[in-house]
Amino acid sequence: DYKAHIAERETLGVPPLPLSAEQTAELIELIKVDCTDELLDLLQNRVPPGVDDAAYVKAAFLNDVAAGNTTVAAIAPEAAVSMLGMMLGGYNVKPMIDALSSSDAAVVAEAVASLKKTLLVYDAFNDVQELHKAGNAAATEVMTSWANAEWFTGKDALAEEITVTVYKVPGETNTDDLSPASEAFTRSDIPLHANALLVNTMDKPLETIAELKKKGNQIAYVGDVVGTGSSRKSGVNSVQWHMGVDIPGVPNKRTGGVVLGGIIAPIFFATCEDSGALPLELDVSDMETGDVVTIFPYKGEAHKDGKCISTFKLNPNTITDEVRAGGRIPLIIGRGLTSKARGVLGLGASEAFLTAEQPADTGKGFTLAQKMVGKASGLAGVRPGMYVEPEMSTVGSQDTTGPMTRDEIKELAALGFNADLVMQSFCHTAAYPKPSDVIMHHKLPEFISNRSGVALRPGDGVIHSWLNRMVLPDTVGTGADSHTRFPIGISFPGGSGVVAFAGVTGSMPLTMPESVKVVFKGEMQPGITLRDLVNAIPYVAIQKGLLTVPKKNKVNVFAGRILEIEGLPDLRAEQAFELSDASAERSAAACTVLLNNDPVEEYLKSNVVLLESMIKDGYEDSRTLQRRVDKMNEWLANPTLMKPDADAEYAEVIEIDLNTITEPILCCPNDPD
Repeated sequence: DYKAHIAERETLGVPPLPLSAEQTAELIELIKVDCTDELLDLLQNRVPPGVDDAAYVKAAFLNDVAAGNTTVAAIAPEAAVSMLGMMLGGYNVKPMIDALSSSDAAVVAEAVASLKKTLLVYDAFNDVQELHKAGNAAATEVMTSWANAEWFTGKDALAEEITVTVYKVPGETNTDDLSPASEAFTRSDIPLHANALLVNTMDKPLETIAELKKKGNQIAYVGDVVGTGSSRKSGVNSVQWHMGVDIPGVPNKRTGGVVLGGIIAPIFFATCEDSGALPLELDVSDMETGDVVTIFPYKGEAHKDGKCISTFKLNPNTITDEVRAGGRIPLIIGRGLTSKARGVLGLGASEAFLTAEQPADTGKGFTLAQKMVGKASGLAGVRPGMYVEPEMSTVGSQDTTGPMTRDEIKELAALGFNADLVMQSFCHTAAYPKPSDVIMHHKLPEFISNRSGVALRPGDGVIHSWLNRMVLPDTVGTGADSHTRFPIGISFPGGSGVVAFAGVTGSMPLTMPESVKVVFKGEMQPGITLRDLVNAIPYVAIQKGLLTVPKKNKVNVFAGRILEIEGLPDLRAEQAFELSDASAERSAAACTVLLNNDPVEEYLKSNVVLLESMIKDGYEDSRTLQRRVDKMNEWLANPTLMKPDADAEYAEVIEIDLNTITEPILCCPNDPD
């Protein structure tokens, strides 16, 4: 049956699916009888890592071999430990730690080598620490290696020069071009979904990419404007599948790759960082498909035919470390492990990593967004350009990206959430579910609620509307949808990778963007609606030369910045969301709306009733819902809201006179600018 599956997938040009738990168990029984190289390769490379059910079966078997409880001629005990070491974390960690105390020197040596490269150990760190304190030399060697960041220094640094062959998509690429909504049901099947890359935009894109690969260089994805629209990690996954490199022990997923853009949308840029790609913003007007370009990342230059055709600055300055570590997320986790190990050994801060450049303190006041992020980071406020890892109070996942978020959580080897509230919606696939959606509707809720998350039900409604009802004032959150924009508090939407990370760890990486303040003055005129005010923002920006419609050499004052809206303090929270929601169309990183206490109090009182009714109706996790109700009531007992300082600094201030808006303002279909 599996060989038939391989043949079927080959006709689609993709590898077979990773093995299920049942298939892994059957594979192990075959290995016990007659272990061929083919069967061994399947066990080593075709079983998902982390806390997937199949990984549990694999880890249990390899643990038995490593401990000598099961004998397989083709798998020596130390080889079993080596295979455990390729499983990232989760079910493989305890067997490797147990192997540190083995009487077999070869097993101990392999356990040490494997644990040195394992980052996702979580609380099992304490087990290694106890062995170290008890005098276990192998555990001490592992702890010392973690402290010395050998998991990082043992990897190749980003090359001084990178030669790429250009594949250019002129104009603007949005994430629906890279990951079509019509193929959403295949997004968790990365190779199959990648077959849809650019098929609605370019002529024979996959054939062209295959032909370009014959030049022998890696392919760089190039565009004038790259990655606008929805926050789909599947878009980056598809680019990496065709232009990245395999990850040993992780089936059907790739990392690496180079993305060059005149403008790269902030969510897409961050998702590239998280995934181990190298995104660079630079002038690409002299690059065309088929060009061979040499990138000098440390010099900040791109050369063609021996001449410099473009310059750039690495942003953030730590991006070379991110690429070396395999992505921003493993870098953060690894740095934390190194810091923890150095604390155990009584060592100071590590010098193995670059330090994020922090801006000088201007001494001025803070904007509303800067205060909210500051509060979540344990600070009075944060300046633009400051790197922080704010606490994520509220995290949302929706169904078209939910299976990918689930897989990312498994790869993070997480069996629980540290974010205060994680919510999963089923809003995109409820009306017309495909067979795969029906399966997801039944299985994903339990996966989320078992980790203390809140699982909605198919047909309940849209992620944004529900997540807004669970937000606490002046807090920070994220969601796997570009329109996750809180009307109270602030949200920085992201792809499924960073959403999984935020849910699992309770924080997310953030380089604080600049802010653009939009101030409404005067009175709304008869017949004018909130939608007209939404469209007034780009309309006025165009008049001021702060926004251009053409994609080439595009100007967009809002791109990657925080949109901070003032002058409409008495809007109801639902109305404020119409403004914050539209910040996604501006390519803004986030949005705040300055409101008075009354509408926020009204909103939270209603939300308390809603969440209490969810508990009565059997929604899980009930403890998480009750905890959020308690915190809402705590705020209502002392309702105070943050306000921006009068001397706060903004990248730009746009004033809109409501008295001059006397007729509707419309935007063109499919182009909100």
